[in-house]
Amino acid sequence: MKHLVFCLALIISYATALSAAPQAQWQPVGMSGGGGMFTPAISPANPDVMMINCDMSAVYISRNGGRDWQMIHHSQLRTDTGCRPAFHPTDANIIYASSSGQLKISRDQGKTFAPIGNLKESLSGEIAINPSDPTLMLVGTRSGCWLSRDAGNTWVACTGPTGKLIAFHFDQTHKGRTLIAATDKGIWRSDDAGATWTEKTQGLPWKDIQGFAGASDAAKGIVMLYCSIRSKDQNGTFQGGIYRSKNCGDTWESAMGQGLNTETKTADEWAYGPISQYRQLLASDARPLTIYALNTSTGFHPPHSDTVYRSDDGGQTWRATYFQDPRFKDFNVALDWELASCGQSFKGGETPFGVAICNTNPDRVILVRNEPHITHDGGKTWFSGHTYPAPGEKPAPRSAWICNGLVVTTTWHFYTDPFEPNRQYICYTDIGMARSIDAGKSWIWWDPKSWSPWRNTCYEMAFDPEIPGKIWGAFSDVHDIPNDNIISERHGHTGPGGVCLSVDFGASWKNDTQGLPAKAVTSIVLDPKSPKNSRTLYASVFERGVFKSTDDGRTWTLKKTGLGHPDNLRVYRVILHRDGTLFASICARRPAAGRPLAPEGVGLYRSRDGAETWEKISASKPLLYIKDFCVDPRDSKRIVLGAADANGDQSGGLYLSTDGGNAWGRIGREGPQTFGGYFHPKRDGWIYMTLTEGAPGAGLWLSRDNGKTWRAFNELPFSNIQRVEFDPANDDMIHVTTFGGSVWKGPAAPVDQ
Repeated sequence: MKHLVFCLALIISYATALSAAPQAQWQPVGMSGGGGMFTPAISPANPDVMMINCDMSAVYISRNGGRDWQMIHHSQLRTDTGCRPAFHPTDANIIYASSSGQLKISRDQGKTFAPIGNLKESLSGEIAINPSDPTLMLVGTRSGCWLSRDAGNTWVACTGPTGKLIAFHFDQTHKGRTLIAATDKGIWRSDDAGATWTEKTQGLPWKDIQGFAGASDAAKGIVMLYCSIRSKDQNGTFQGGIYRSKNCGDTWESAMGQGLNTETKTADEWAYGPISQYRQLLASDARPLTIYALNTSTGFHPPHSDTVYRSDDGGQTWRATYFQDPRFKDFNVALDWELASCGQSFKGGETPFGVAICNTNPDRVILVRNEPHITHDGGKTWFSGHTYPAPGEKPAPRSAWICNGLVVTTTWHFYTDPFEPNRQYICYTDIGMARSIDAGKSWIWWDPKSWSPWRNTCYEMAFDPEIPGKIWGAFSDVHDIPNDNIISERHGHTGPGGVCLSVDFGASWKNDTQGLPAKAVTSIVLDPKSPKNSRTLYASVFERGVFKSTDDGRTWTLKKTGLGHPDNLRVYRVILHRDGTLFASICARRPAAGRPLAPEGVGLYRSRDGAETWEKISASKPLLYIKDFCVDPRDSKRIVLGAADANGDQSGGLYLSTDGGNAWGRIGREGPQTFGGYFHPKRDGWIYMTLTEGAPGAGLWLSRDNGKTWRAFNELPFSNIQRVEFDPANDDMIHVTTFGGSVWKGPAAPVDQ
């Protein structure tokens, strides 16, 4: 069947309240999509305006129907994956949103946000505005439901509804004075604009509520409420699922009409479970009898698969509208870089992380997982809201894709090829790596037929200085090293991984090594003075130490004399200075979950004999949690070291040594999680400092006087910054890698300097 391909111009025009300069000076680079997306919303006043919250701290807005996106500046809004924003019913410029639990309002369509109201509790569930009277609002919080009668300025608690909020509805047949609140524990109605509430669950066999949607049409006098309760297998018969009420909740009846999945056994080994759970429902006031229901799968292939069911008769009959795997007969989702490369979907049969419908146009629906899929035609076709093919490209393995601003990936390094500057590379968490052959205008995801055996993360690359296209890569199936996810053991393990070689500019990778343990490899460097085709390489193997190869990476030998501690060989980074000095860092170790960080082994080490022996050079400044470091390319005695707070202290910050590690001084601290510092290779005295994992303000800072004074890059919209990478052809331009916002390209100095 035919699929829509959207090849639109890349839109980048971000607004900022911290600087008069436009954010367009900073541009996102790389693959878009790729991370957890939640709580989408569509404006009823202008259906082309949408918002998405993501799990890596940022919020995004689209003003062209979900085809291109802009990151909202971190100073204006921080993500809340548990609370859906609300658009004003008639004024497209007004948006209410939760910023890390705090209610904020925008009056300029998302460019700036300001706190509003007297709520003292974190928001949860959704923010809702009465279409008949926008001064009347409802919100969910951690403790219950709250009501405002003055457009969000003051709030009072609603007495009655309990449990975790799912959704609200304002009954338009009663001018929005009848209010409905649904939680996981029940459904409540207020007939006096929120003064009193009564539970309305008669007819429901149990009250384990999973989804809720309300829709009402004042002109036709129709009000329809829909809910879903937990599905159960009772003596081989499907029970539960979707219910409806035609009398505003007084009584409920089953809406499990013809077409829905009512199986009670798994169809195959890929089933999410033996019985479908209908966890999400969508309806709109524009057409109350139209309802969408999203289910978990009882098998991979239709009719057992997870899908989006649609009914236009209030639940009497249903039809599936969403077929996301290219192998399905009725496949109707536009290809993205993953589907085009792999030829199949890898979703697990669960319902999406979030869904939304336009209240004035029920044919506009968005669902989100690690990507948004959007329909403008009621489910006939769905397009990928996170990317589209580059001009002239046909979606296929190794085809090129455009970044549309919805960047939700963690990146470790950005490289410009030393032989062909139009070739660029990004090392990623979760999606391995990507490359560009047109100087970053479009990006090619690696080909599943030739990718590394360890597909999750590419941490670092090393380029042969004489052979074009020859690259070594450090790979792992565990991500986030050395950030807190791994230090606090939230991933449970730190392996496996290894070293791979590419001889075709990163298009394909092969593992053909001996001597490396099956553990995460997080860094790899090459000695440019070693013989061609018999290069000396060094690799950091997390929890094992530093390994050395003298035969082009074919065989490896452990080199740990004097390095770390028997209880901590968590080597994270190796750097080889051009004078031959080799450095290695060992990061934090937590002996057990919930325990304090241990001091053994943590620090920066140096070798002057090709890794045969090591000496600790950070002993004069003991730190429990170091992250990244950098050595001045002009002088190996000048080193900067990033550290995070640990065990309740405030030791985090950026440290500088000018004497090879004998003495250290803290030259910068702007938050508890300093990732690293980076010397500008061509500008003496210029040092960059990066902050990550919830940076309280700007995540990128510059000192032009060796750390005496600092200026923030306030115009950069993302705050969790990891590394600064320098453009070999343009000293005025830098790239920064981030913890959750891909790569950003921008000016080498803050625009206000």
